[in-house]
Amino acid sequence: MWKGCHSSPGSLTTWLPDLRRICAAPCVGTSSKTILLSCSHSFCRDCLKTWWTERPNHTCPLCKTVSQNVNPPSNLALRNLCESFLEDQDHHASEALCSLLSEKLKLFCLDHQQPVSILCRDSRKHMDHSFIPIDEAAQEHRENLQRSLKPLKEKLELKRKIRENFDETAKHIKVQSKNTEMEIKRQFKKLHQFLEEEEETRLTALREEEEQKSGRMKEKMKALNKQIETLSDTVSVAEEQLNDEDVSFLNNYKAVSERVQRCPLLDDPQLHSGALIDQAKHLGNLAFSIWSSMKKMVSYCPVILDPNTAHPALTVSEDLISVRDGGKQLPNIPERFDYFSYVLSSEGFTSGVHSWDVQVKGGSDWELGVLAESDCRKGNVQSGLWILGSYENKYSAWSPAALHFNLNVQKRLQRVRVTLDWDNGKVSFFDPNTNTHIHTFTHTFTEKMYPCFNIDGNLELVPWSVSASVLQPGVCL
Repeated sequence: MWKGCHSSPGSLTTWLPDLRRICAAPCVGTSSKTILLSCSHSFCRDCLKTWWTERPNHTCPLCKTVSQNVNPPSNLALRNLCESFLEDQDHHASEALCSLLSEKLKLFCLDHQQPVSILCRDSRKHMDHSFIPIDEAAQEHRENLQRSLKPLKEKLELKRKIRENFDETAKHIKVQSKNTEMEIKRQFKKLHQFLEEEEETRLTALREEEEQKSGRMKEKMKALNKQIETLSDTVSVAEEQLNDEDVSFLNNYKAVSERVQRCPLLDDPQLHSGALIDQAKHLGNLAFSIWSSMKKMVSYCPVILDPNTAHPALTVSEDLISVRDGGKQLPNIPERFDYFSYVLSSEGFTSGVHSWDVQVKGGSDWELGVLAESDCRKGNVQSGLWILGSYENKYSAWSPAALHFNLNVQKRLQRVRVTLDWDNGKVSFFDPNTNTHIHTFTHTFTEKMYPCFNIDGNLELVPWSVSASVLQPGVCL
């Protein structure tokens, strides 16, 4: 028998199996596709069309009755029944029903940890089990799930913040690269300009010497040519007379002889010393000479600031030798301070004596000194800090051992010199303008120490001048 989607006349109870089949059939799609044949059998329009394609006589797939209508009408009654059936199915699907008894699930078995119906509670399967209303179980499990989700949500939020910081870091890397490239180009442009000016100066000096010495040679050549011309004329006339006939020679002899006697025999011109270009003056130790001249425009700063350590409230200059109050959004990286407004130097010291000068502004609050490498840069930690500070025009010092104490400074400081003697365990502060000692900390250092700076205003490291000198072999300073 044909297995297509069909239905026979009868009550809703009789049609229910066919309704389920018709409504669930993928070929039907919508109930409007059900049609009614003259024999009262109903089919899916698409399935019947497929059947009739193979049987041109248009017979009913069930009773084989020939249909007189090649375009059967829709079965409106069956369509309405299908729609009602589908709505009823959707309604029951929205309710949670017991898979065995088709009863609504109203209880929750604590032993099996699953919803059950009231009828299931009395079954052997759930004998002696504990039950609670399903809404209480749902609320309890929701609370449990929320508690379980809390650390995940916190971790998710943390990871999102970390991702934001990563994004900021990636953007800041590009900004740093661009700014560093611009500063490198600026510095090289300055050096190129100096070298171009230095080159032009030296070429001008060479051209002037060439012009001067070439002019002298021209004057000597002019005088020499004049002497040669005079001598050449006299010699030519005398030699012509020597070749004349005796009578002619004797007649002209007296005049020619007097001319020869009158021709002056001047001293031969000589090249003076230094006639040639002094190449040694222009080329000797040229690179060193240029470098010696360059020292006027080049300075050396013993301490360079590291902008990657600067608190976001600080801004470090492009040349990395000054810092001012007033920062911007910066990525939070391990080396950056997030509590105290500090910035460190790019280099720390583990031996030797090191000194640097800092220009301070009157009226600003500031701190200068050294910080141990192990001191935490996150939060309120100062376990390895030795500093001198100005607070509301009063000076004080701070160290892990002595903590905070005031200093008696007679004159307002404009410049402070910090000296770290790592080997002897000393951090000293001086006023270089008056050559006055301010204070010295003593401590046995065991780790790398970094110059550190804190400012509510502006601080600037003072570059030192560069000198170039040559020592003779065997001479010691």
